[in-house]
Amino acid sequence: MSIAKYIDHTLLAADATESGIVKLCNEAREYHFASVCVNGTWVKKAAELLKGSDVHVCTVVGFPLGAMETRAKAFEAEEAVRCGADEIDMVINIGYLKSGMLDAVLDDIKAVRKATEGKILKVIIETCLLSDDEKRTACELSEKAGADFVKTSTGFSKGGATAEDVALMKAAVGDRLGVKASGGVRDYKSAKAMIDAGATRIGASAGIAIVREENA
Repeated sequence: MSIAKYIDHTLLAADATESGIVKLCNEAREYHFASVCVNGTWVKKAAELLKGSDVHVCTVVGFPLGAMETRAKAFEAEEAVRCGADEIDMVINIGYLKSGMLDAVLDDIKAVRKATEGKILKVIIETCLLSDDEKRTACELSEKAGADFVKTSTGFSKGGATAEDVALMKAAVGDRLGVKASGGVRDYKSAKAMIDAGATRIGASAGIAIVREENA
């Protein structure tokens, strides 16, 4: 399988413009990426641009901190689906997890899962802020809540994806959930390392460069 089908072609910058989103979607059509990943305000536009294509529309929820009230997070997810999102990447409540409030973490994910029934749900655990035990716990809670993927990072914290974290997450969820590596994956070598470690999806803004390196 071409590496393009692993890639969520991503533009999450605060200053992303309409023309930038159009360009992103046109590139995704051309290269047949798995999805485009955009902020919620651009979901409807991306869905219009990609209608009839093989590219999904992915958006982020509770991004990038994950620290808002659960009902707000669930409402954001529900609105994203209404606007045309096929996939939702939500950020867990990291403070709850680190406080040992595991039921609250579980309920937070469950609320978003309920709001996105029938769509793909990926849970961002922000590995750079967690111990290995906390990473495993986050994966277990995500699976228990009915998520489809666990994801390493937002790309907006102090670190991104590492092959070691991907391998740990893969060991925690096995083949029951996908694993998305995101944050700092900028070339074919690093993307391949993530896939070799167990990633089934790659979040990257450098998707075209990665595909071109594969084909070179």
